[in-house]
Amino acid sequence: MSRKQYSYMILILGSLATVSPFSIDMYLPGFPRIAMDLNTTIDKVQLSLTGYLIGICIGQVLYGPLLDRFGRKTPLYAGLVIYILASIGCALTSSVEALVVMRFFQAIGGCVGLVSSQALVSDLFTKDKRAEVFSMITLVIAVSPMIAPTVGGYVTSAFGWNWVFIILAGIVLMIIGAIYFFLPAGKMPDPSVSLKPQAVIGSFMTVLRQPQFLIYATAGGLATAAPFAYIAGSSDVFMNIYKVSEQQYGWIFAFLAFAMIGSTQLNHFLLKKYNSEQIIKTTLLYQSVVGTLLVLGVYYNWYNLYTLIGMMFIFLTGQGLTGPNTSALSLAPFKKHTGSASALMGSWRMGAGAIISIIVSVLHNNTAIPMVAMMAACSLVSLVILFVGNATVNNSARNSDVEGEVSVLL
Repeated sequence: MSRKQYSYMILILGSLATVSPFSIDMYLPGFPRIAMDLNTTIDKVQLSLTGYLIGICIGQVLYGPLLDRFGRKTPLYAGLVIYILASIGCALTSSVEALVVMRFFQAIGGCVGLVSSQALVSDLFTKDKRAEVFSMITLVIAVSPMIAPTVGGYVTSAFGWNWVFIILAGIVLMIIGAIYFFLPAGKMPDPSVSLKPQAVIGSFMTVLRQPQFLIYATAGGLATAAPFAYIAGSSDVFMNIYKVSEQQYGWIFAFLAFAMIGSTQLNHFLLKKYNSEQIIKTTLLYQSVVGTLLVLGVYYNWYNLYTLIGMMFIFLTGQGLTGPNTSALSLAPFKKHTGSASALMGSWRMGAGAIISIIVSVLHNNTAIPMVAMMAACSLVSLVILFVGNATVNNSARNSDVEGEVSVLL
């Protein structure tokens, strides 16, 4: 393909993957105003974020078999239309309960972008190019947190938080046009893929029996849940504890997002010298160390606003390295079940993010401890899973070889 076609595909796939991150980040500066307008509290408004993450978790499992059965584009169009309708519902809501419900359906529609973008990478690019392409898509995704909260803060200040959702609906409408005119179809519909519950579960079980998928999807899911602890707690930490304005919060969010942009570019160059497994192990180790220092620093009051932002910047640089490499290694063993594998991987990531965000909300104590503790825990547990999982698989392989040699001798 030409360089122009390649750029278009990366931009469209990246835009699809950013539908949900944009939907999460853009309305964060509006939390205090939403709470005031809907006569509720910020912790209840945070449930709309949790509802969104639960919707993504459920929706991705549903879209996996649909993408394998009907091809990539038909389920994609259907999901994005649901997203547009739910976004309009969010804009018109008059209660926090209705907002939570509309956010759930917004996620059900929007998460098709996450699943389909990953499946299309496997369809359209060779195995040796996928980690690089995932890295480029992660770069596009990483730009969204720089833009979304900043734009959301100014939109909320100028027009009100409702307009955030109208703008999101308009963005997705433009993405639909780009998909129709510029994005290749990818894998064609496969009538042999059954949508009966028994067959769908069987497809998922085939994926889950693959050790490489299980290790890297589990470790990668927890590692990529760390930013959700930051997302869930950052508006309260920065706006209520450190008393920054909506616009200032948007700029802080944008600055921290730059950490991920730099690391995605670094990943592009590191892949020329190191393999994905080496990069993941090193990154999780350094994130675990930095995360521990974050917890200690907040607990002992070492940090002011600026040093806290600096430490979080250092921690978040790892997200641009773990995400694309764990995605590539998770999906590498599959051809026929790519859609189901993408769905399970994405569902677990968002499910882990939802759990982490709920924990941050439950542990809310007017300090930054719940946020940074969950960030550190995600990296530490991911590192343990990676080493234990690989050691177990390697031991099983060695035992199988020994048994084979003994049977030959006998």
